[in-house]
Amino acid sequence: MRTISSKSIQPEVGKPTPSGQLYFLDIGAGRVLSANPDGSDLKTIINEGRKLPDGLVVDVAARHIYWTNMGNPKRNDGSIVRSDLDGKNMITIVPPGGTFTPKQLQLEKKNGKLYWSDREGMRVMRANLDGSKVETLVDTSQGDARPGLDARKWCVGIAVDAKDRKIYWTQKGDDNAGQGRIFRAGIEASPEQSPADRRDIELLYENLPEPIDLDLDLANRTLYWTDRGDPPRGNTVNRAAMDPKPGNRKEPEILLTHLMEGIGLALDLKGGRMFITDFGGSVYCADLDGSNRKTLLVFEGNLTGIVYVEFPD
Repeated sequence: MRTISSKSIQPEVGKPTPSGQLYFLDIGAGRVLSANPDGSDLKTIINEGRKLPDGLVVDVAARHIYWTNMGNPKRNDGSIVRSDLDGKNMITIVPPGGTFTPKQLQLEKKNGKLYWSDREGMRVMRANLDGSKVETLVDTSQGDARPGLDARKWCVGIAVDAKDRKIYWTQKGDDNAGQGRIFRAGIEASPEQSPADRRDIELLYENLPEPIDLDLDLANRTLYWTDRGDPPRGNTVNRAAMDPKPGNRKEPEILLTHLMEGIGLALDLKGGRMFITDFGGSVYCADLDGSNRKTLLVFEGNLTGIVYVEFPD
């Protein structure tokens, strides 16, 4: 696949210089952590215990952190939690059972929505920022009972293109079976279509090892994702065109290799870089083309979701 160039956008003269911050999750100890983009000033903000946190987002304006707790994958006890940036005022906004096994989480601030994939629930879902109006947008179960046993139907990663009103998600498949796929559909289905009977779903990529978390570079129409499957195509960060041409669909480009089960992914498009976590406990940084790779942190548990945000000074 051709190399996709990404330009670094410099701050405007007279504008406050933004201060970047990383937030990420340790599923092993049930922690929410923060650090500077170079890995310094590592802090544990919240220590919940074994609730299996997986995806998180930060609402910069409201100064809130949201994260998903998978709970027991065999029980209907997944939840979504919110707190202040310092961990105070923690509340559960989607109570246990409101979603089965919530994974990656995305914030769509303009319309006040949270989006997530529900793995064993075999769904793509959303809710208001206060947890109200929980909806199923896509149901991949094909009538299977929950918790779903067929990993080909498990929804894991999610990304939202609010401008074009599209959602993207991964279905990972069995371990290292080459069954992983990436799909796209409209955020809103036609009124006559149910979540289980949508006719606007597009299959973008298939035969992937185990695609996990997603992120989008809308300016360059590029899709990025982690893959936790086995090498050579797994344990990687990948990218590909968001709009592959039928009949001329190029293979995804592998940007980073030798991860220890890559999970979390966050793009800093202004800075021309990305941040990655893996289940081995490391946080990495690299340019968007995979060059200048740096290991920022190691042995920090079993790391899952990560987000990069900027706060005006």
